[in-house]
Amino acid sequence: MADEADDTGALRPELLALRERLARSGDEARAVERDKRHRKDYRTARENLSDLVDAGSFQEYGQLAVAAQRSRRDYDELQVRTAGDGIITGTARINGALFGEAATRAAVIVNDYSVLAGTQGFFHHRKLDRLCELAERLRLPVVMYTEGGGGRPGDTDVLTQIAGLNVPSFAAWARLAGRVPRIAVNNGYCFAGNAALFGCADFRIATRRSWIGMAGPAMIEGGGLGRFEPTEIGPIDVQERNGVVDLVVEDEAAATAAARQLLGYFQGDLPEWDCADQAILRDLVPEDRRWGYPVRRVIETLADTGSFLELGRIHGRSVITGFLRIDGRPMALLANDCQQLGGAVDAEAADKAARFLTTCNALGLPLLSLTDTPGFMVGPDSEAQAAVRRMASLFTAGAALTVPVIAIFLRKGYGLGAMAMVGGSFAEPVYAAAWPTGEFGGMGLEGAVRLGYSKELAAEPDEASRAALFERLVAKLYEVGKATEAAAHLEIDAVIDPADTRAAIREALTGALGAQRRR
Repeated sequence: MADEADDTGALRPELLALRERLARSGDEARAVERDKRHRKDYRTARENLSDLVDAGSFQEYGQLAVAAQRSRRDYDELQVRTAGDGIITGTARINGALFGEAATRAAVIVNDYSVLAGTQGFFHHRKLDRLCELAERLRLPVVMYTEGGGGRPGDTDVLTQIAGLNVPSFAAWARLAGRVPRIAVNNGYCFAGNAALFGCADFRIATRRSWIGMAGPAMIEGGGLGRFEPTEIGPIDVQERNGVVDLVVEDEAAATAAARQLLGYFQGDLPEWDCADQAILRDLVPEDRRWGYPVRRVIETLADTGSFLELGRIHGRSVITGFLRIDGRPMALLANDCQQLGGAVDAEAADKAARFLTTCNALGLPLLSLTDTPGFMVGPDSEAQAAVRRMASLFTAGAALTVPVIAIFLRKGYGLGAMAMVGGSFAEPVYAAAWPTGEFGGMGLEGAVRLGYSKELAAEPDEASRAALFERLVAKLYEVGKATEAAAHLEIDAVIDPADTRAAIREALTGALGAQRRR
């Protein structure tokens, strides 16, 4: 690219005209729009772009586009007020500071709310379609900023359209599923078509000042469903709780940083890393098997320092999903949180885990499962949540896994829920090991005693003797089902010192990935 410091007086008129035309789409020429964003403590689209990509690496597509409204508005005005037709598209290198020149190029799509409220016009769709086609052809991961209001009715230059529903954008975006990672980032209002794009992404990041809904106020009112303020539609606390948003962050700077981190897991291994003292792991599971413990401390100790990123923290809370690195290698993570429902996998957690497994498998990330569960959540309330269908989806996702699965049983491994956590069977992982605190059975020990020894318990003369017998029977079953016995009967591969967990994962993963490469 020519040096911008060239003496403009020596340039030919057409090059000067080009520079002037390109400048009209920048923040300096659009100071009114820029300042309006800043007054809300929001960034401009180009500020987010600049923060996301490596300096000097962005190659823009379609910068000269304007809204299809030449028949109703002044062309010079359109060039400034509708710059790029409300969307910035291109390819760039991201995370060069981590991966150097080998950093994967990505497709970048930034919807620009400062242009006609971020609505999707004729050329807007054309640009979006072009980038989706390139991403599919070149296998480029995609980061998309989705702030915007959906379809735009005011594009008068397109006279041959009736409904305008023959646009390929949504199918093209959805078609990328399982082929490349798709990361959506939102701040502000995201309605209608923009919300469809956001919801279709593999990973969805949003700021606390996000409102996301399949229709905005005008469409809702037009459908006779009442009048609502934009801030009443899909507020972030609702969309985080129901799983629409995977990761909630404070602002656009944090969202952009999270997008870079998330993309990094799909860009390869890091040559440099460190980790906590692994001896800490020996004391993180309590001696009393009835006590809960913060499993995230286990994860953060086990993972490379600073590498753990959790998704969907308050949706399906009994199962943790996210990413980490072990010796620089990225892995998908599934873990039970015994401080939520005792680690039982309920219908919502099963849905979350199944979707996560399907996505990570399609995108080629190996899976680490840290299991501590009494099984699936049962009972009438669970069945009212479609437990049979939703929990079964976790087996379906597990059966489809082609990436290596490594299972570490921290404590409880009971019933169908434990099987589902490790791919559908204890035989599915390439390596299944337990800590010495591991315990196994067809169902939880307490439930097994109540069910299997109901007559003996009922025959006891009083409550004290009944409780004493119950504890003796539980202790007996524990001895039968403890980790060393499960390993002795070859139902798991090993029992390991918790401090050796990283080494065990590393060796199992090295062997499995080596076998995949040879195949």
